[in-house]
Amino acid sequence: MTHFSWYVDAPIVGLYLLATMVAGIMVRKYVGKVEHFLIAGREMNVYLGIASLAATEFGIVTCMYTAQNGFDKGFAGATPGILSAAAMLVVGLTGFCVRPLRDAGVMTIPELFQKRFGPRIRWLAGVVIVLGGLLNMGVFLRTGGEFLLLVCGFPPQGAADPGTLGGFLGVHTLEIAMTVLLLTVAVYTILGGMLSVLVTDFLQFVVMSIGLIAVTVLILASPDIGWGRLVAAVEEHHGAGGFNPFVHPQMGWQYVAFNALLNLAAVLTWQTTIQRLLAAKDTRTGMRVYSRTSFFFVCRFLIPGIWGIAALATLAPAAVGGNTLHAMPKFLGTFVPVGLMGILLAAMLAADMSTDSSYMLTWGSVIYNDILAPFRKTPWSEKKGLFWNRTIVALIGLFLLVYGLWYPLKGDLWTYLGVTGTIYLASMSVLLVACCYWKRANSWGAAAAIIFGAAIPVAYLVLEQVWKVEAIGAAGQAVTRSVIRETIGPYYSGIATYAIAAAGMVVGSLLKPRRAGPEGPAA
Repeated sequence: MTHFSWYVDAPIVGLYLLATMVAGIMVRKYVGKVEHFLIAGREMNVYLGIASLAATEFGIVTCMYTAQNGFDKGFAGATPGILSAAAMLVVGLTGFCVRPLRDAGVMTIPELFQKRFGPRIRWLAGVVIVLGGLLNMGVFLRTGGEFLLLVCGFPPQGAADPGTLGGFLGVHTLEIAMTVLLLTVAVYTILGGMLSVLVTDFLQFVVMSIGLIAVTVLILASPDIGWGRLVAAVEEHHGAGGFNPFVHPQMGWQYVAFNALLNLAAVLTWQTTIQRLLAAKDTRTGMRVYSRTSFFFVCRFLIPGIWGIAALATLAPAAVGGNTLHAMPKFLGTFVPVGLMGILLAAMLAADMSTDSSYMLTWGSVIYNDILAPFRKTPWSEKKGLFWNRTIVALIGLFLLVYGLWYPLKGDLWTYLGVTGTIYLASMSVLLVACCYWKRANSWGAAAAIIFGAAIPVAYLVLEQVWKVEAIGAAGQAVTRSVIRETIGPYYSGIATYAIAAAGMVVGSLLKPRRAGPEGPAA
């Protein structure tokens, strides 16, 4: 039975939500221009950038998929975090791609591409970024709602009579939780934009850190769990594969290679990360934010991974059911004591609100700055620009609510996020490297990289849902299996996406000799 208390924990959560809303709304008066709304007037310093980036890249969805990795793969599940930290550190120290990007003074990556490849590539890049980003974020609300309900002891889908008010609330608990989460975040994001996001990110980073550290210390210090039992559980359930990704049956070299490509591409072009770089007061500040935040990317996989391993060590298979994504919140609901439970929920809400607000603003900025650019024949006034930015953020929130309710997530959550992210990460990373460092790159190569880079993961996602066969499971029951997932898998198709996107850039560029003018060298 859950330890959540309406008399102790609920007031803690309520006070935190109130403080966040007040802080986020108070900065609304400082938003007078589109530049303030999207990139906070380029005034972000190192410490605010570190807090904002760390808070943005750790939401409830992050906690859920990293804990699922720990449950399903043991300590080897932290491999993507190690690869991400390495990429952040190297890019931050060297300035690879991010230095010329920040020096260009743009507000989005597609805006840089226009300088080298022309306005059509800018528009196409914006479309692909938004497509991949919204599909990626589409599961955030559902995942966050499921976590909160499971920790508090509510089933995601109730079984009450929907004919009464109480029954309706019982049946639609998940939908109600998702809607409340969205409305809370949307209010201050729509009003204050990036300024509200940065201010609330700092508060959320502090609360999130307290909750993460407190729960982890409690697990390691527990006489019933402790480090020894965590290691023993991984050895028992995963053997050597729980410590070495190359020998784990669900991972292997292809898992490591795909995640290495994925994380490097995300460091270079993931729009929420890049938005912090572009909001920094100068290039050196942006690079320092990268290098100093790098170790956090190990922690964001390792700490929830420990929670997932603790669930593996303590929960009976019947308690987990068939969905390992729910193992960690079920464990926390029965392990964390009253009082600390309120701090934990406030920390998770802090993490989720920071992530959701930043992502909504990020994709909105690309829609406004790049996709709608051809429709602005004359410059819009600041008032009109702010109105449309706020409208776009509101519409994104509505899409996320609808998409989160109906999309049937298959397989593990991290793989889904990796595949949807690759829709634009593969092509945009290739375009960015070519734009900065290859003089022969031109619009033909850019178009080929974008088209092939998006087509392969989209095709994989569609075929995963429609190309299925009936088979007999281990217990003799009929099960439905995805043919493409079991024959090709997301890792081989992901590696192929990056390779083909790069080949498309090279071949397309060589087929069309570069011309002077809009396709001249990048600044």
